[in-house]
Amino acid sequence: MTSSMIVPVIDVQNDNFKELWPAMVLAIKTASFIALDTELSGLGSRKALLAECIEDRYKAICNAARTRSILSLGFACFKKLENKDDDTYLVQVYNLTLLCSEEYVIEPQSVQFLVQHGFDFNKQYAEGVPYLKGNDKGGDSHGINMRMLFVELLRARKPLILHNGLIDMVFLYQCFYAHLPDKLGTFTADLSQMFPAGIYDTKYATEYELRFAASYLEYAYKKCKLDNSKSLEVGGNGHHLFLEFCKYSGHLSSYVDFRPCLAGSSLEGPLNVCQRFSAYGWCPNGSQCPLSHDTDLIIQHDEKNKVETKKKRKRKRKNSSQGNVDFEGASENKQAHMELKDGEQGPDQVIPDTDSKPPAATEQVDGTPVQGSESGEKMITEKVEEGNGVAEPQAVSADEEIKTDKEKVEGNDVSEPQPLATSDAAKKEKSKRKKLEGGSHRAGFDAFMTGYIFSYATTLTERVGEPPCSESWLPECLNKVYLSGKSVPMHIVKSTFSKSSKAHMHKMDIVWGKSFSSSVASKAEGTI
Repeated sequence: MTSSMIVPVIDVQNDNFKELWPAMVLAIKTASFIALDTELSGLGSRKALLAECIEDRYKAICNAARTRSILSLGFACFKKLENKDDDTYLVQVYNLTLLCSEEYVIEPQSVQFLVQHGFDFNKQYAEGVPYLKGNDKGGDSHGINMRMLFVELLRARKPLILHNGLIDMVFLYQCFYAHLPDKLGTFTADLSQMFPAGIYDTKYATEYELRFAASYLEYAYKKCKLDNSKSLEVGGNGHHLFLEFCKYSGHLSSYVDFRPCLAGSSLEGPLNVCQRFSAYGWCPNGSQCPLSHDTDLIIQHDEKNKVETKKKRKRKRKNSSQGNVDFEGASENKQAHMELKDGEQGPDQVIPDTDSKPPAATEQVDGTPVQGSESGEKMITEKVEEGNGVAEPQAVSADEEIKTDKEKVEGNDVSEPQPLATSDAAKKEKSKRKKLEGGSHRAGFDAFMTGYIFSYATTLTERVGEPPCSESWLPECLNKVYLSGKSVPMHIVKSTFSKSSKAHMHKMDIVWGKSFSSSVASKAEGTI
């Protein structure tokens, strides 16, 4: 049984942007790390986004960023509380509804997806925070606006956490920073200076460090949540993850959307799970799919398969030592978790056994991505989502379970009702609604899930005697960005053969003052 908690997400739009500005800036400045997520108006050609050549892939994403826009930006600030036991974080989550003031392309497929997951386009066009793309225009570099909020993010020098983050970074650069450079090497050189504390991709961490059966955001978040709860229940050695949230009172509470993260449901017997959704968190049939899209049940099934596989292996080893052959323990005819191409119909069957792990990534030279073998096309549907008026933090630990209406949540003094029994018809309606909602697919909550995965992964690092430090929370994942369909990541480093873009250098002068360009120039002279 996974734990339950309620996550407060502050909705920010044009009418309260200035009011919430001090709180957002303070949260950014005091955070230990910041997780980001975006919702986009489209991505263009999926085939171009999966080009074998990474340079071609980058050009395709740049074209999408120049012609499309960010509709919503979510960021979650995780502040580690040093005076608490284990790994305890104070978390503040913001969901910003945005409106690009320039013409941009919006794709019907993206509109349909966002509407199905609760995005309010009427609210966006009526109350979205305006912004202009590309280089600064007029007074963009001063005052209270989205571009200056991004400047505050850079000035904070905090680790940036993303999930499958290449597309996010390209859109953030074009929408809130400057015109994108034409070459990938220049782009990565700029990023390495923009985020000196490092960039971490939780999709890469999920595949190559945590090695889960699947790595899409909702699956990875709920799997981390489940593992953290199990570790607490058995009282194992090492660190555990706990979260605290601020208590918002007065009129500020009207801006808060409380997102319940309920305990995972349990179901005995065989499950008819959508295999495509179970592997990648996406299904072309959407809510019309007759198979289950319940991530909690998918994870339970994966856990059950893992246990059964271990038992078979143990029995096979025992029989082998006795000179017997156990045909029952032989590998079954299972379909691997490979992405299906557009238009192909996957078999309607129960989830396969996925005990295998992805291969470890190999290092690259000079920051240039190595062309790895294609592991199947990856569909870009995750991304192909004091003085601040806030009261003292209120503890809501990540391991709390929903109690009955007669019991109070420990440390929260809030009564939570016990879910009532439902009829079969109600269960079917709930299942359909769950397919539509998925992991909420709101930028703010997706940013929270991304930060949760990262913070949980750091606790595992501490368990093996490598406590995270300000220089590197996850050393093996620092500045490595997941590349769909590749067995190696993209490294965010400045190559000796690449120069930073002029637009970036000008922007850095605004962020840090004129001293930045002169210091970079002096370092370059020192290397000659």
